[in-house]
Amino acid sequence: MKPTSISAERLFEEHREALRWEWIAGHGHPERRFDEAAVRDAQSAADLVGYLNYIHPYRVQIVGRREVAYLSQEGADVQDRRISRIVTLEPPVLIVADDAVPPARLIAMCDRAEIPLFHTAESAGHVIDLVRGYLSQLFANRTTRHGVFMDILGLGVLLTGESGLGKSELGLELISRGHGLVADDAVDFFRIAQTAIEGRCPELLLNLLEVRGIGLLDIKAIFGETAVRRKMRLKLIV
Repeated sequence: MKPTSISAERLFEEHREALRWEWIAGHGHPERRFDEAAVRDAQSAADLVGYLNYIHPYRVQIVGRREVAYLSQEGADVQDRRISRIVTLEPPVLIVADDAVPPARLIAMCDRAEIPLFHTAESAGHVIDLVRGYLSQLFANRTTRHGVFMDILGLGVLLTGESGLGKSELGLELISRGHGLVADDAVDFFRIAQTAIEGRCPELLLNLLEVRGIGLLDIKAIFGETAVRRKMRLKLIV
């Protein structure tokens, strides 16, 4: 089933190693989540993550060096007003990137409003790309289809047909000729972009191909690492 939200704590833990970030404020609400309506209405992950913008509520707001400079300009009253406006956006998470020093007023505001505030030395652009890619896959529309999904000459090809028709036997023959297996029997498909569908193998069936009269084959163990693929974009259905 497609997830409709994710907690700040899970987002932090999933990227703790890759982004080497710290949770510096807003510890009081680790279960703070994305707004489900915002996730449902999002056309892409770009609607859920981006640089600090007062027009787009309910998304992860990224604060880089320029944004920190903007929040720190002018007098104390102006700074307070700019930072207070962030609360009205109801972001699930705020992320200070570029190794910028977050203003003390921003830290205090996040603690009061219980908005998780992460800090990382990684560039803001890199953080946006990584988190967008993660959310794009997490919230992608998905379905499971019966068939054998293969990498044939670099194309993701789904072999379909009734049970017992010989799809797995054909898949085995293709593998013996140097093509690759993605999934047999059940294939999970994800719409990762407006014009892109990605197929993956369920964890339980990873690297396995069941051939009538032979049984269950571990393709990776028999043919080696190059005979299996983790995922492929769907290009053709046969």
